[in-house]
Amino acid sequence: MTLDKVKSMLSKQLMVDEASITPESRLVEDLKADSANVMLLIIELENLFDIEVEDDAILTLRTVKDVVDYVEKAQ
Repeated sequence: MTLDKVKSMLSKQLMVDEASITPESRLVEDLKADSANVMLLIIELENLFDIEVEDDAILTLRTVKDVVDYVEKAQ
């Protein structure tokens, strides 16, 4: 469920086909997210899942799976 929400959010934000997003997809290299996209992603994650993403965690979120794991741990 978390994966589906994250994929949907990434698809809309990065204008990427949701079906092409896998847990192994890298945010920057594969999905072409830039620093502004990452900041928007963090804000959306905080709002959608009612969590607070720590500043130092941003550097560890490299793949879709990293994002899902972080959200699930933070809830």
